[in-house]
Amino acid sequence: MGAGHAHKLYRHGHSAVHALPPHCKLAAVFCFVLVVVSTPREVMWAFGLYAVLLGMVAYAARVPAGLLLKRLLIEVPFVAFAVLMPFVAQGERVEVLGMSLSVSGLWGAWNVLAKGTLGVAASVLLASTTELRSLLLGLQRLKLPPLLVQIASFMIRYGDVITDEMRRMSIARRSRGFEARGVRHWGVLGKTAGALFIRSYERGERVHLAMISRGYTGTMPVIDEVTATRTQWSYAAALPVSALAVCLLGWTL
Repeated sequence: MGAGHAHKLYRHGHSAVHALPPHCKLAAVFCFVLVVVSTPREVMWAFGLYAVLLGMVAYAARVPAGLLLKRLLIEVPFVAFAVLMPFVAQGERVEVLGMSLSVSGLWGAWNVLAKGTLGVAASVLLASTTELRSLLLGLQRLKLPPLLVQIASFMIRYGDVITDEMRRMSIARRSRGFEARGVRHWGVLGKTAGALFIRSYERGERVHLAMISRGYTGTMPVIDEVTATRTQWSYAAALPVSALAVCLLGWTL
């Protein structure tokens, strides 16, 4: 984790949210999502207030609303699942626009959509304001098992390596006039996948041997020690604490 590693979700900026230590932001997002999940689904106004809180964070981080909404498209499969729930769930039925829908299914769909969307939005804001290398350092600072942090680090790095290798192989195929147009080309694509696996495995072996030759003993050295002041913790806690107040109102009212 010594070298920098930018990712496509990160949006470079100099806001107060960008400047917060990564472990503060990780803890804040985790607590916020925990509060959202704990909120009764019947308290619909509470989820509106949660969305307002995230909007304030996005404004402070200078993340455009259009960019945030575009990245929320990742939850489309969950939206499709939620839409089906009122049709397949059992129990009391209600007529809506001439369709017989399940009451429990409607509540379940709302529960999935509201809580899922807020959780994804919080994650998108975290990724947009925190570099990937900083996220890994933040996880390490929060005392996540070192082995899990290393696995995540290697997975991310080798994901980019494999993607780049796939791109080069695709360019090589096109330069030789190959273009997959049907089932008869599946054999070539299958051989390409096999070659990609072998190349990736061999590269992994070479990297592992290089790490051992440089003194790797199972732990990665920490070059940057990430710390946070009490003020920074207080600033990061504003989101989950505000959400907790909304949640408690929802339970009591």
